[in-house]
Amino acid sequence: MKFNEKLLALRRKQGLSQEELGMELQVSRQTISKWEAGQSYPDFQRLVMLSDYFGMSLDELVKDIDVQDVRDRSLTDERVASIFSDLQTLKDTIAKWWKIICYAALILMAVMALSFVVHLIFPDLEIWRSY
Repeated sequence: MKFNEKLLALRRKQGLSQEELGMELQVSRQTISKWEAGQSYPDFQRLVMLSDYFGMSLDELVKDIDVQDVRDRSLTDERVASIFSDLQTLKDTIAKWWKIICYAALILMAVMALSFVVHLIFPDLEIWRSY
């Protein structure tokens, strides 16, 4: 029996809801749901808490878990988190440069508008004549 199936059976045998078990382990109902669906696995601390709660050894609780599968899922989660972090950094950098470009364009337009107004007010200034 796989860990997720075993956890589901143990929880139901005790007559607990996912929320009640989550409160015992200080995790959300959604976390318990993911464990039972085989989408993720508890960390070591939570495994110890589960084994204590259900009165069984860690070996009994986790027997039949494919350790390589747990490692692969963990590495995949880390890779996804790393990619997301890199994308967020890129997004922040692009946003920063976009602000700088916009402010520079606004300053340039303000200088051009001011020059035009000064030219209208003082059309005979030497600065406006060609060399």
